Formats: sequence, structure tokens, C-alpha cells
Amino acid sequence: MSKARPLRRAVALVLLLGLAALVWTFLPLRLPEPTPHAGELPPASPPAGMSLSALPTGAMHSRAMFAYRGGGIGEARDFSMTALLIRHPRGDLLVDTGFGRDVDAHVATTPRLAQALTRYTKGVPAAAQLKANGIEPASLAGVVLTHGHWDHVSGLDGLADAPVWITPEERAFVRDGGDRTALLRSFTDLRWHEYRFEEREYLGFPRSLDVWGDGSVVLVPAPGHTPGSIIVFVALPSGARYALLGDLVWQLEGITRPAERPWFARRMLGEDDAQVRAGIARIAALQRRFPQLRLVPAHDARAFEALAVFPEGTR
Repeated sequence: MSKARPLRRAVALVLLLGLAALVWTFLPLRLPEPTPHAGELPPASPPAGMSLSALPTGAMHSRAMFAYRGGGIGEARDFSMTALLIRHPRGDLLVDTGFGRDVDAHVATTPRLAQALTRYTKGVPAAAQLKANGIEPASLAGVVLTHGHWDHVSGLDGLADAPVWITPEERAFVRDGGDRTALLRSFTDLRWHEYRFEEREYLGFPRSLDVWGDGSVVLVPAPGHTPGSIIVFVALPSGARYALLGDLVWQLEGITRPAERPWFARRMLGEDDAQVRAGIARIAALQRRFPQLRLVPAHDARAFEALAVFPEGTR
């Protein structure tokens, strides 16, 4: 038997498996059926001076195929790196940070594969934007992290004077998360504020934290992407309601198709697939029931187009 024949068979098998994996990524995602939320949107009394603004700090540029399962191979996608400022009379909150002033060094710490598959452009760090508009980081009630990955905490290099809000589960993940949380561990001068959820249901989530007690900012646990990931629900005086999804999904198609991240991304990130799928199913069900609920994945540039850029507040 020719030595080339087994080699050809091995190559054919590898190609066949690769083709099967590619086809599999385009198959519909089967989601668990969440317990339907029977009530209406929870009441909220946001104060007149409250607003929500986007602070763009840059973007990463890749392809849809790397953003969600079934994404187009040749379709370019921008991954927004944007902090969100919630201004409230009782205290201003910054949700995530986007890119910091030392983002070049921060990107260099990420896996080589991730660097090879994306490129990035830099904007003005959130801390500099705040200071330029008369807001010192020390005056913030807190920087609320949706989770501890580098692209959500890079801007902490200029926000050391602000309390950093994090769940005990995510704090433990940061301590033990290896390379995925190395950047956050490197910020040794942060003021940590650990908070816990109350046993109070909110839109089908069994636990929640009503930050100011008026229903305007409500945090809920959404583990899976990381053990302590959260979603932030925001109610504005205009009646607009937002769900800041963090990295439950990277792009809106994650909810509308629905679609989880590609297999290799989930493995590289160490996700809990079952928990992520449960979270996607719950948000998709809420979107169907309350189409006025505006979904904002942390990295979908399209989702931020409806948000006014700081210092102007949204309606």
C-alpha cells in the first residue's frame, strides 16, 4: 500500500470534520424554555435628573463569524469598547470602562490567537472624558463591572479613585481566573466594593439588587460567560427601559437568532454553555414579551447608536 494513501485519508478526515463543524455552527441553537414572566415591567420611579450616556473608548474589528454562531465569514463587524455612564442624583455609576490609556500594553497580554483575529482602534479613555467634563473619578458612586475580562476593565488604569463594584463570585473568579483576569489582578490599588443580591425576583431573575431603591438601576446575576457576570437594567425618566447585557452575547444576533458564541471562543473563554444558553433564552423571552426593552450587548456598535454620546444624556 502506498504511504500516501493513509495520509490522504487522514487529510480527508480532517477536512470532513472541519466541514461538519462549520455546518454545525449554522444550525439553529436549541435553547431551554425559561419560566415565562407573567407580570408587567416592574415599576420604576427614576428621578428627573437621571440620564444614560455612552462613552466610546475605541473598538475592535473582526468578522461576524467570530462574533456569534453562524455569523458570516466575510462580514465585517465592529466590537464597540464603550463605557456607560448612569447619572443619578444619589450617585453616578460607570458600567464597565472600555479601553484605558495603556490599552496597547493590555492588548499585548491577550492570547495570540485573539490578537491575530482582530485589530483595534483607540479612542479617548473614559477617565479622560469624565475629567474633561468636570467629573472626577473619585466622585463616582462606583464603577460597576459586568465581569472581569480585560476589555471591560482596561480603563480602570485611570479610575483607581472610584469604588469598583463586583460580586463575590466574580471577585473569586478574578483571583483564580488565570490569564483571563490577569489584567484586573494587576491593578493593585483599586477600591473594591463587593455587593450581594437580594432574594427578590426581577423579570424572571430570582435575585436582584435595586441599587437606589427606586427601580431605576437594577442588577441581576447572569453567570455563564464568567461565574459572576451580571446584567444591568436601567429605567429612565422618559419611560425608556434598557438591558445592558455585558457579554451574555457579543452581538444582537445572539438574542434575535438566537446564537451563542462560536465553539472555539467559548472554549477559549471557559464558558459554562448551559448557563449562557439559559441567559440567552431568558432575555430572548423578555424581548418578545416587552419589545420596548432596548438590548445593549457590550460589544455591538449598532446597539449604541440609539444612545447619546457623553456628556449628553439619552431620552
